[in-house]
Amino acid sequence: MGESAWRRPEIRVLLYGVGAIGSQIARLILKRRGLRIIGAVDASPEKYGRDLGWAIGADRPVGVKISKDPEELLSRVDADIAVHATSSFLRDVHPQLVQLIRHGLNVISTCEELSYPYVVDASLASKIDELAREHGVTVLGTGINPGFLMDALPIMLSGACQEVRHIRVERVIDAAKRRLPFQKKIGAGLTVTEFEKRIRDGLITGHVGLKQSVAMIADALGVKLQRIEVRPVKPITAEKPVGSPHISVEEGMVAGLSQSAHGIVDGRAFITLIFKAYIGAEEEYDSVMIDGTPSINQKISPCIHGDLATAAIIVNSIPKVIRAPPGLRTMKDLPLPSAILGDVRSLL
Repeated sequence: MGESAWRRPEIRVLLYGVGAIGSQIARLILKRRGLRIIGAVDASPEKYGRDLGWAIGADRPVGVKISKDPEELLSRVDADIAVHATSSFLRDVHPQLVQLIRHGLNVISTCEELSYPYVVDASLASKIDELAREHGVTVLGTGINPGFLMDALPIMLSGACQEVRHIRVERVIDAAKRRLPFQKKIGAGLTVTEFEKRIRDGLITGHVGLKQSVAMIADALGVKLQRIEVRPVKPITAEKPVGSPHISVEEGMVAGLSQSAHGIVDGRAFITLIFKAYIGAEEEYDSVMIDGTPSINQKISPCIHGDLATAAIIVNSIPKVIRAPPGLRTMKDLPLPSAILGDVRSLL
């Protein structure tokens, strides 16, 4: 990797994936002192050869051309860390992570399953950890959810409790305020029959990460779960006509979805996570309720904006990942997340 990151004039960042979230992250990096984007790669043919600035809507060129060949790019740039934003699923991203690690890059990824991959494929997670240790780099999967709202935040709040009997976390999103791809992802505008068929066909998967968040909370609190139950995704139907600038939803049609996951101890739910995203939600909020000694009831209203906050979590985690011991890490392993208002290098 060349000279260590804290000896450089700037932390050198490589972008692996510049879709909607990757572009949001890139725009934030360009605003931060102490960070410099030195390379970008994306699978979209229409982005090949374009200046990154124009491709991400920055309204100015940045002097970095988007590559189509990760190996070629990695062979000619000397980066400190890769920001990876391509897929939600561990098996999809595994070859990409291996490629980055073998080139000596620390990695922060938006891959939801990577946030706590041991409950997806313990063997694959162990291999990533071993390879990262071998190459002296750190790998982290994070974002706003999973990565913060439904795991790191309740973990932190539980620190004020002498006893914890039950943790309930709920996130409710008015999808009308989100991107069209998100609205389509949750099935807004479909009939119930169409929604259920897309569920069966695997075209609607719902939110990825609830299982990871349950496992992370339990691990942080030292609780051994009997099992994690992820309940089937359910449609939320409109009680009256609702809509967004992109989609109209008639009464009785699908406005979005709900799903839940439960960490079971002694036959009862010790951890309950509930996620709802639908057009027309009357109130958006993120809530954490801990039945304990003392009990804690925390509500954030409106809910935290997912895309903006994911970019923030990723960028604000860069110095923490660079400083962390080598290996595969989760948010429970790192120092408390915080905004970075000065030079990012000041935190190395």
